[in-house]
Amino acid sequence: MATIKDPENTLIMETTKGKVVIALRPDLAPKHVERIKTLARDGFYDGVVFHRVIDGFMAQTGCPHGTGTGGSKLPNLAAEFNAEPHVRGVCSMARAQNPNSANSQFFICFDDATFLDKQYTVWGKVIEGMENVDKIKRGEPVQNPDKITSLKVAADVK
Repeated sequence: MATIKDPENTLIMETTKGKVVIALRPDLAPKHVERIKTLARDGFYDGVVFHRVIDGFMAQTGCPHGTGTGGSKLPNLAAEFNAEPHVRGVCSMARAQNPNSANSQFFICFDDATFLDKQYTVWGKVIEGMENVDKIKRGEPVQNPDKITSLKVAADVK
């Protein structure tokens, strides 16, 4: 089990495939980390599906419609692109063509995806449960998709 050093900057994500623990990186993307925590605390991600899951690439979630077409009611975020490489376990924001269009959707890399570096905002990394991420059902769109059953900030878990 991963040691949680900073509960305020750690997410505990329960999925239909098991638990995933994500260390947040406010040093890389403070506004994106704050958004994820705000939405998690509002229960926004609870029940949201992994709608786009590409083998050898990534698992994407965070669309309230389950289609990749939606976001939260909060405004889109300005890009916080950084030099952190997109490697296995990295969590990064999904966005539309506009670099400043990230809102609530994010993805977890299955493998190295360094072609995304400095074009998408890295905001965290899986520190426990990557084997559960690996089990998420693949597809574009996914038929009968896996989902996040709950996403909480570790500091809020009693």
